[in-house]
Amino acid sequence: MNEKKEFSERLRAAMQAQKLEVSGSVLEREFNLRWLGKPVGRQTVWKWLNGEAIPTQDKLQELAKWLKLDSHHLRYGDHVQTHLRAEQKRWDEGVGYLERETFDAFLKLPAPQRKIIREVILTFAKVHNDAEAQPGKPQA
Repeated sequence: MNEKKEFSERLRAAMQAQKLEVSGSVLEREFNLRWLGKPVGRQTVWKWLNGEAIPTQDKLQELAKWLKLDSHHLRYGDHVQTHLRAEQKRWDEGVGYLERETFDAFLKLPAPQRKIIREVILTFAKVHNDAEAQPGKPQA
């Protein structure tokens, strides 16, 4: 499923959760009551509801506030938050004091030096991954 369709489903579900009729006229009226910018038209909200468009970030934030949702959840759904939490956990559990100290030092370097260090690390990682993929091959 594409992201516009998924957004549309989350928008519809949020309206239903607020006991609102899922219709373009309701969405248009309720959104424009709260929106301080140029009013949106029926065709625009129809596209939001039918998976043809996603609102701009400012409109998305207003929709989320009105529907009592987190704007990231409305825009991206739960899978993004789940992925971010898993990545954060990986970093929290897998990185010790020495690695954090090294990262801090790396971040203090000028951009050209960081680029060199990054290329060295990626080269080592590639060689290591290639060696693991080919058992019996001597490691460099």
